[in-house]
Amino acid sequence: MADQIIQNVIEWISVVPPLGVYLIFFGVAYFENIIPPVPGDVLVAFGGYLAAEGVVALFPIWSLTIVASVFGFMTMYWLGYKWGEQIESSRESHFILRFIPYKYFKRGKKWMNRWGQGVVIANRFLAGTRSVISLTAGMSYLKITPTVLSSTISSILWNSLLIGMGWVIRDNWPIIGQYLS
Repeated sequence: MADQIIQNVIEWISVVPPLGVYLIFFGVAYFENIIPPVPGDVLVAFGGYLAAEGVVALFPIWSLTIVASVFGFMTMYWLGYKWGEQIESSRESHFILRFIPYKYFKRGKKWMNRWGQGVVIANRFLAGTRSVISLTAGMSYLKITPTVLSSTISSILWNSLLIGMGWVIRDNWPIIGQYLS
């Protein structure tokens, strides 16, 4: 069944204009930073599989997902920078705290104070923390240029790993699809 689903997706992608496919991957990589339950990592790895199959080109998928990841991170950074004080001052009623408990921001600020940009670099490798760390980086007023650079390094490392894994395991992708379903 998973094999058929993958084949259907490949057939669908083959009729979508190439720009559309790349925009889908861009959107997924961007929104996974904004909306935590978006399964972006699996889809980025699937991009590696599609590149190995020759359905899409490797470099555009890799570079677009990196740029989108950095834009997503910096969008959340900007929200934290702009509304961080408001989040701190109205902990009981702030909209964002309905989705992310304040204790995570408190923990993130401790990490920022202790490790600074190292937290931003490690961000992609820490499960479930992307939105919190990017918001906390903004709330902590980390300097923008080093934060963009750290986010870029993190995204290059993480997306290279995911796309590389997708490429390497292409023969086993149906098995992985069954496992994930």
